Amino acid sequence: MGSKNKLKRFKENETFKNVIQPTREEVVTNFSHKGKWHSFFGNENPIIVELGCGKGEYTIALARKNPNKNYIGIDIKGARFWRGAKTALEENLPNVAFVRTQIELVDFIFAENEVSEIWITFPDPQIKYQRTKHRMTNSTFLKKYNVILKENGIMNLKTDSEFMHGYTLGLLHGEGHEILNANHNVYKNEGSPKEVTETQTFYENQYLAVDKPITYIQFRLKY
Repeated sequence: MGSKNKLKRFKENETFKNVIQPTREEVVTNFSHKGKWHSFFGNENPIIVELGCGKGEYTIALARKNPNKNYIGIDIKGARFWRGAKTALEENLPNVAFVRTQIELVDFIFAENEVSEIWITFPDPQIKYQRTKHRMTNSTFLKKYNVILKENGIMNLKTDSEFMHGYTLGLLHGEGHEILNANHNVYKNEGSPKEVTETQTFYENQYLAVDKPITYIQFRLKY
């Protein structure tokens, strides 16, 4: 994507009522929407968060299917989720929002017990050992998610990375979390929720075109 196109999208994001782009300082000091997301949406419906939402394809697809749930996509790359935000406005989806910020600040974006469910879709697996701290399912991140999730809140990890799938399963087992569903090939093995198999992102379709297995884990955190 050219720099001019990116700048155009950044500018357009500023006009979208469903996009919030706080500075890091605003997030860590006193983020205005923390604990007030139900007021933002104007209802008490469950809040579902997609971390690293990219173009917002999953957020939009789930929001279309579940109008009685609120969806928030989070990504640091606003030029990417511009597409999802624009689609939500074009389709008049009132249950969608996007926040431009770093994933590690998620516990500053939401209050304790404010989120019902979290989706992590095709994250960078950060395979090198020295990148362990950046893996979105490491212990540090899981503890952050645990703070914002309601009791019995649900976590979902969908990935094309066998490494990420295995790493996360091992960590969950080791820490005693509750694994609700584990599938190493969701399109060939039965048992995955429809939300997993009925929605494909742009990159997921590329993986499927070369017959790369898509894996899935659904779990509850037990700290």
